[in-house]
Amino acid sequence: MTYVIDRADLGRLAAEVAGPVLAPDDKGYDAETATWNEALVEHPAVVVGATSAADVRAAVRFAAAQHLPVSAVATGHGAPMPADGALMINLKRMDGVSVDADARTATMGAAIRAEQLVSAAAEADLAFLAGSSPNVGVVGYTLGGGLSSTLGRSYGWAADHVRSAEIVTPDGELRRIDPDHEPDLFWAVRGGKGNFGVVTSLTMDLEPLTRLYGGGIYFGGEHVEAVLDAYRRLLDDAPEELTVSFAFLRLPALPSVPEPLRDRFSVHVRIAYLGPAAEGEAIIADLRAAAPALVDSVAEMPFTGIAAIHQDPVDPVPAYEVSALLGDFPAEAAAALIDVAGPDADTPSVMTEIRQLGGALAREPDVPNAVGHRDASFQLFAGTFSEPGREEEFRAPLAALTDALAPWATGGKQANFLTGYDTTVDAVAKAYEPDVYRRLVDVKDEYDPDNMFRINHNIAPRH
Repeated sequence: MTYVIDRADLGRLAAEVAGPVLAPDDKGYDAETATWNEALVEHPAVVVGATSAADVRAAVRFAAAQHLPVSAVATGHGAPMPADGALMINLKRMDGVSVDADARTATMGAAIRAEQLVSAAAEADLAFLAGSSPNVGVVGYTLGGGLSSTLGRSYGWAADHVRSAEIVTPDGELRRIDPDHEPDLFWAVRGGKGNFGVVTSLTMDLEPLTRLYGGGIYFGGEHVEAVLDAYRRLLDDAPEELTVSFAFLRLPALPSVPEPLRDRFSVHVRIAYLGPAAEGEAIIADLRAAAPALVDSVAEMPFTGIAAIHQDPVDPVPAYEVSALLGDFPAEAAAALIDVAGPDADTPSVMTEIRQLGGALAREPDVPNAVGHRDASFQLFAGTFSEPGREEEFRAPLAALTDALAPWATGGKQANFLTGYDTTVDAVAKAYEPDVYRRLVDVKDEYDPDNMFRINHNIAPRH
């Protein structure tokens, strides 16, 4: 049953906000509700294009009066389920940023993208703990932990560096939260994502960094065993300044794909080293010599070029994904991964990756937060791209990848890597230690007892 809102009520809401207010029959509704993951086709009862915290407050108050759940979308990278029948708040217009070079901080709007913040910080010779995707939303990424593929092992999780936030809670109030103001809520949002309201502004630390030694080396599938052996040896004595991951790729023959990689299996090793380039070159020499490279782009680079390391897709696609945290990645795990996802495997996975964790990611921050499972050493993440509506078709084939590495899995998951297959209460709870999850439920009970914010990887109140 479709929830239809009275046009007079919509008119009153539109009078309160500066951005568009659109119902399903309105022009522009499809564009306003589109998310980056096109596997979701959204059908909210109304979408509000927020331009300010005041617009967000008005939208949340309206949702409360109409007894509607609220979905907040910035880029739509992490949307796990459709917002059918809900009130959607599109935050894409709230993308301002201000960098304080002296304090080494950035204050940003709800929808700023990673590439925007990286560029703004670079103007002050500073760096943001960015992940692998250049167009993911910084606020959602950070509130889910924020796993930096370049700086995480040296500086920890992005959530560890948040100084303060402004959030519209389900009562429609705008609250400024930090370690001294509503500390329980401040603890919960840093790791608990969007379960407690809409974060409209975030202030976080930046790091004094302008360059690194990094890039990617692509090897042919016939060399997969030798490459993974060299990868594992490299990690035996890896300093915290080094982060190395790899991905099995099955790339199509598209103009955007480099010619040597088209329509074939390849192993993409991604490297980021924060020390001198000469040191980095020596550290990866054995890996480089493991097999002939199809493409080798590892070199000194400005930090603004880090998107070239992972080469994540930037255009919207329908994506189906799975993940798991691993305690170790021994030779037996590498062999199991090759069996289930290597060049001779029958799998729909376009990308199957192992990310190195550890280092500062394993340490607790000075101001505690809800980011869970810091003890994991690696993360498996895999996915495929296809048309919307095929989630059940891909469920078992993708689960086969995580099943193959189950002997080395910790049983936990990272909040930002929960997917559309992880929407049950038990699945979401796997992103947190039991005591952390109980405390998150306590905060949910206090601030959102009616579970208005449930169009997400939901931390449900007790009732």
